[in-house]
This record gives sequence, C-alpha cells and structure tokens, in this order.
Amino acid sequence: MTDMGKRKRCTAIVLAAGQGSRMGMKMQKQYLDLGGKPLLYYSLAAFEKSKIIDDVILVVGDGQILYCQNEIVKKYGFTKVDTITTGGKERYESVYRALLVMEDEDMRVPNRDGYVFIHDGARPFVDEDIIERTYEAVIKYRACVAGMPVKDTIKVADEDGFSKETPNRKFLWQIQTPQVFETMLIKEAYFRLMKEIQEKEVKVTDDGMVVERVLGLPVRLVEGSYENIKVTTPEDIPVAETFVRKREVHKYIKG
Repeated sequence: MTDMGKRKRCTAIVLAAGQGSRMGMKMQKQYLDLGGKPLLYYSLAAFEKSKIIDDVILVVGDGQILYCQNEIVKKYGFTKVDTITTGGKERYESVYRALLVMEDEDMRVPNRDGYVFIHDGARPFVDEDIIERTYEAVIKYRACVAGMPVKDTIKVADEDGFSKETPNRKFLWQIQTPQVFETMLIKEAYFRLMKEIQEKEVKVTDDGMVVERVLGLPVRLVEGSYENIKVTTPEDIPVAETFVRKREVHKYIKG
C-alpha cells in the first residue's frame, strides 16, 4: 500500500438525501434498521475506522440535519463527520452542495489539494480494502470508480423492447461507490456541470460520468466487491441482513 505518512488529505462525501421511493416505505431507506443499527451507520463506520479517510461530509434530506447529528453522529461517536449539510432533489445537486462546503472552506481542516471519496449512504458494505484500492488508483489516475465485472449477459433493447445488441460481457462493469477524484479535478467538473445545466438539460447518473463528459478525462475502473450492494428495493434488505450476519461471524472468529 502507498506510504500513509506522505499522503494528501482525504475527505469522504456520504450521500444520504435520497427519498428511497423504490423501497415503498414512508421511512427513508438510509434510516431502516439493519442488524440493530440504521443502514447509514455502516458506511459512516467504515470511513470512521479507515486509516485513509480524514473527515466526512454527510449530505441528508431537508429537515434531517438535527436528527442525524443526534441520533447517528453523536449516538455512535462518529468524530470524523465534520459537516452535515442538506442535499438537493437530484444526486448531482447533493454532491455539488457538499463540494461547496469544501470550496467555502467551512471544514475544520479544508481539503484544497487532496482527494474526495463520494459514496452512497445506501451502500453499507464499503470496507477498508475497497477504500485502499480506490485510494491507490486515484493517486495514479486522478479519477477512479469502484465496480465489478457483470456476471450476466447484457442485452441492449430498442424502443419497442426487442433485443438490439449483445455487448461483449468482458468489457461491462457494474458501477459502485466510492468514486474517488483529485479535489481540484472534481470541483472543476461539478462547477462546470452546474453552469451547463443552467443553459441546457444535462443527464448524469454518477460522478465518473461528470468527469468523462465535462472534462473529457478517462476514469479508471477499480475492483469493488460483489457484496458492496446498494439497498434500493425491499428485496435487497434480506440480502443485506445476511451480509451483516456474515461480518459479525467473522468478527467473532477473529476476536
């Protein structure tokens, strides 16, 4: 692993402002009980324990700052959470607002020339191995995203729902988070994106796409984990509970 003594500052942006409409519940998915703790706890705990991450910006929904401060950050002792801010309606708006916190230097220790790890709070199984792999990649390539090669054959459909194309599975990846970038690079990409959006409709689905589209730079794919799932629908919950139990067993064996 890269020499930790010479590394630049690393900030994690944890996105937890989504409404979770596909979950079909009134409670937002990031607060659902998972193994006796809120789902959001697990990603925050991974960054709290990480030797690489220095601080965290937590992005939550409207009216949730106080709740998260008291019931999650203080309750579980997450000392690395520097700032809790409110997100936007779309994912890119939430990332942009977090980057504004960094730009305005509202953090205890500003991250001017380091790295930014952008992570979905609904992915509870990020771990130190993934953080280390993406950290080493961002140092070398400036921009990287976690992901895994797809296991299934993928079909591209036409407008009528017929199979149009079968791309080579060898080159297909399922993208995850964290997505990691040089601080100055991701700020430039998002600030330029927001100017473009004011002039025309722009659709972006992840941070790597912003860098590719706005800056025209390549983004390195880095192995994440098949367990690094995003809890999106009710069917994901029992799978996530299985992974939580699996990790608890491993802790017991090691302990």
